[in-house]
Amino acid sequence: MANGSAAKAIVIAGLTCGVLDITAALLVYGYLGLKPLPLLQGIAGGVLGPRAFDGGLTTALLGLFLHFVIAFGAAAVFCLTSRSLRFLVQHAVLSGALYGVAVYFFMQEFVVPLSAARKNPFSLQMMIIGAVIHVACVGLPISLNVRRYGG
Repeated sequence: MANGSAAKAIVIAGLTCGVLDITAALLVYGYLGLKPLPLLQGIAGGVLGPRAFDGGLTTALLGLFLHFVIAFGAAAVFCLTSRSLRFLVQHAVLSGALYGVAVYFFMQEFVVPLSAARKNPFSLQMMIIGAVIHVACVGLPISLNVRRYGG
């Protein structure tokens, strides 16, 4: 995989993942009654803590920006790892599904606890929904785009 194609793969995979994942979050949490602004402010809460909910559109946009930073980070990790572990692109569906689950648990067990975000009580239903969303909207789009555009 050449550097230029790695960059293209990361950009396309990050954008695809970011758009699909935030859309899924807005739909699922919207169905559960959470409005878009507080959802995005909650992402910014990882950096700002509870004051993110007082920042209006500004902190919601920060949350959206941070969401895409995470999506591009996940795409970069997969892409760069796939340069030495060719299995990841040779079996993109399996590795993408597993990567989606791995990203979900990494976020839940490491990123959120280390952040200033509000911690929600454990819910098996939300864990299953979150893992399924991460398979469909994070892992698979990243792995399939890296396979397609990664060289």
